Amino acid sequence: MGSFVKSKTLKWRLRGFGKTESLATGAYHAPSATIFSAMKNLSRRDFLMTASAATLASAAVSSSFAGTVPATSKARHRRVFVASGGPDGILAYDWDEATGELKAAGVAAKLPKVAWLAFSHERQYLYAASELNLFEGKPTGEVASFRVENGELHPLSAVNSAGVGTCHVAVDHTGHMLIASDYVGGSAASFVITEGKLSLAVWTEHYSFHGPNAQRQDTAHAHFASFSPDNRFAYINDLGGDCIHIYKSNPVTAAMTPAGSYKGAPGSGPRTLHFHPNGHTAYCVNELASTVDVLEWSKTDGSLTLGKRIELLPEGYHGPTRACDAVISRNGQFVYFANRDNDFLYSFKADPATGSLTAMGRSNCGGKIPRNFVLDPSERWMLVANQDSNLLSVFARNPETGVLATEGKSFAALEPMRILFT
Repeated sequence: MGSFVKSKTLKWRLRGFGKTESLATGAYHAPSATIFSAMKNLSRRDFLMTASAATLASAAVSSSFAGTVPATSKARHRRVFVASGGPDGILAYDWDEATGELKAAGVAAKLPKVAWLAFSHERQYLYAASELNLFEGKPTGEVASFRVENGELHPLSAVNSAGVGTCHVAVDHTGHMLIASDYVGGSAASFVITEGKLSLAVWTEHYSFHGPNAQRQDTAHAHFASFSPDNRFAYINDLGGDCIHIYKSNPVTAAMTPAGSYKGAPGSGPRTLHFHPNGHTAYCVNELASTVDVLEWSKTDGSLTLGKRIELLPEGYHGPTRACDAVISRNGQFVYFANRDNDFLYSFKADPATGSLTAMGRSNCGGKIPRNFVLDPSERWMLVANQDSNLLSVFARNPETGVLATEGKSFAALEPMRILFT
């Protein structure tokens, strides 16, 4: 059994998570592993006052997790970058594919309030969104780029986005264009990329749409950008406006030309959009309604058409809820969604040809507020960034059945927002 850390200012409490429902009859389950939950009851402000990011990064919490899945004959080690909402910004970890262990490797880049990270497609460059209210004397967030070399980050450029609270960046399939989304500012901007360096904003847009939810949709909230499978169209999810803005994009010039929009259900809050490997299905996760719109993408005009709407919440649940994001397996056979407040992961089996989904079941996410989650490159592990628990949680996964282990282990990380494998 792993150890736990105790100090005058911090107390790490050892506890076990309750067993969740079975995902499938006769499905694979890992043996129970003890989960360490760090500072569960501390608020973000209390946490920042009582510990530095460096202290937490060096105090990775682990537990016995042997025997969950067959180990490969030779362990694979990778550098992992984690976006942090704290002052250090981008944290580094070393990942052991054979054991599912994360080892803290210090601060990769000291950039405050990093909400998202994205690689160029050859992973030579990394781009970061910083949720600032002021950068270089202007009321915007920051978009930064780095060269990745031997697991280290070397700064290349830093530019202003279109508005404050820059929460997401997306790189097109050629690696020549980037789009940044500003949640608080309700805006977006595009940039040309030249050998990893960002131009000044080529195109900007400040949206004016708003939805019926007075608390969350009093103004537009651009939250997420993505590109179509053929790279001809760009999409910007507007959580405040209940829509997805569609553009024709030019990766050479970073120009954006309006090409319509997808209208979500009133008050749904479209947060993220992910395309299935089949090239014509997309999944829009709606934060405010905790639903998923299964969409059909048109190669002709880039439009999105609703096929089915899926409920993520358990029947009868009426408490606070915010759906978050989606993960799709490489073979397109499994899709996973994360939900916050009522914190869980929801596993689905997907028809690779049609993208239609069949529910498998909900499972433990390892902490509070799963902000981001990803499959590791082997797809034998699911990693979850639990923002309010200050934990990176790891669950074994059976690649054949898609089933996640009911219990996992966790490692300390200050306010993790995004997990990215090199």
